[in-house]
Amino acid sequence: MNDNRRHIAMLSVHTCPLATLGGKETGGMNVYVRDLSRELARRGHHVDVFTRSQDPMVPRISPRLGHGARVMHIPAGPERPYDKNAVYDHLPEFVDGVVARAQADGIRYDVLHSHYWLSGAVALMLRDLWGVPVVHMFHTLGQMKNIVAQRPDERETARRIEVETEIVASADVLVAATPVEREQLVKLYGADPAHIRVISPGVDTERFHPIPAAHARASIGSCPDRRIILFVGRIEPLKGIDSLLRAVSIIIDKRPELREALCVPIIGGDLNGVRANDEMARLHELRAELGMDEAVLFLGARDQDTLQYYYSAAEMVVMPSDYESFGMVALEAMACGTPVIASDVGGLAYLVKHGRTGYRVPARDPEALASKILRLLTDEGLRRRIGQRAECWAESYAWPVIADRILALYDEVAGGGGSPPRA
Repeated sequence: MNDNRRHIAMLSVHTCPLATLGGKETGGMNVYVRDLSRELARRGHHVDVFTRSQDPMVPRISPRLGHGARVMHIPAGPERPYDKNAVYDHLPEFVDGVVARAQADGIRYDVLHSHYWLSGAVALMLRDLWGVPVVHMFHTLGQMKNIVAQRPDERETARRIEVETEIVASADVLVAATPVEREQLVKLYGADPAHIRVISPGVDTERFHPIPAAHARASIGSCPDRRIILFVGRIEPLKGIDSLLRAVSIIIDKRPELREALCVPIIGGDLNGVRANDEMARLHELRAELGMDEAVLFLGARDQDTLQYYYSAAEMVVMPSDYESFGMVALEAMACGTPVIASDVGGLAYLVKHGRTGYRVPARDPEALASKILRLLTDEGLRRRIGQRAECWAESYAWPVIADRILALYDEVAGGGGSPPRA
């Protein structure tokens, strides 16, 4: 056995890394947990990902992440999709399940790496039992979501803010995706900067790389002979999809000849793209109001193994979000050589280099968004140059590079150098 091999408990309570992307609770965090776990396992470390069981028919232990990594489905509350805020009341049950599994397997973990506030609460409980250091990554911050909320029902609960504040004060190390998130942790939660490490998420460059456009278009089977303006993400108000639809409507009003030339696939939501939630229903109504039933396609969730074809087939990927802690979709698109137009917010302000790998525009500004979309549509040479630079920029985020930094952090908190854990 490799003497440096670690046993890592990866905690992802409310969402499984094996779930199809684009659903209500699936997105960049799922990709992060899955791909980091695989990369660590490839290096000889043992990784167990603990997540709440949402289907009694799914095996309790799944080897689908590959040799050295397991996904452990722990019963806690109803075994079905469940309100994540209500999941909090079942966390002691989840902790008991993790402890029982570790005892049955005879495993003592070296580090607890938790993701999102629910998992952070579990990690602190497990640390009390095991004395194992906690590395925590929030992925999104409740305080930031409240700042950008458009309606009262979009606000996060007081309980979430309270638990996040406790995690900030108690975790051994916090991982921030960008310097922007580090500043938010310090300003909004009073985090000690000495306990924050900025380590960006990675991208699987073996999966996400440029594919010839003709091959990519043939593979997706959508939008034949049309120019594709692509959105990928969850269907929720803070993603700003309505801004994208309004921007395309502005372009069509200015350039009527483009009405039959543009296609706007929306990847995310339920499997069939039907009106699964209030936001999806609102977007369907907006599409009809703008007269863009032919141009805008709601494709539902898509398996990540198909996304590289959509990215490569697209002229550009648009992320008009009100808030993104990082922006995994932007990184994947850039790795495929596709320019990104994104809101100048959160991690996107750090990730998308304006005028080089894409463009940044003010959030909730369809006119500004339309201007940049039209610029890329009408200047093929510019679009290709930006795409090439985007691909090069994304290479610095390849998972082997990021995993090196995560392992160095584990060494710091669990032994092998650096400061001892706070606990």
